[in-house]
Amino acid sequence: MSRGLNKVMIIGHLGRDPEMRYTPSGKPVTTFTVATSRSWNSTDGERHTETEWFNIVAWGNLAEICKQYLNKGQQVYVEGRLQTRRWEDSEGVKHTSVEIVASEMMMLGDRRDSAASPANEPTEADTISDDEYPF
Repeated sequence: MSRGLNKVMIIGHLGRDPEMRYTPSGKPVTTFTVATSRSWNSTDGERHTETEWFNIVAWGNLAEICKQYLNKGQQVYVEGRLQTRRWEDSEGVKHTSVEIVASEMMMLGDRRDSAASPANEPTEADTISDDEYPF
């Protein structure tokens, strides 16, 4: 039996705040962009940097979470699959778009916004001492 694999994992920074909308049936969909960068030195010692931009699409519950918690500039891990969409506009021009359909998302980096809020600081009830674990 022949199988295929379409899996993408990226870590990068959001290029803009996520935008959420709803399909006619009421299903939430959120889109945003993520930039990844890589650097290398050429044989002559010159430093090069390359940035790649990815369009991300999240559906359902993940779409709502992305809209609620992600902001421009934030570092994020996204896992999903590549999807190519092709369409023709009203003037007959053909378009192609490659995007990552997210299945997992993890916020990375510092917690700038939430760290400043006293409501999010751990309370005594939130802290666990070492003697609470039997191992």
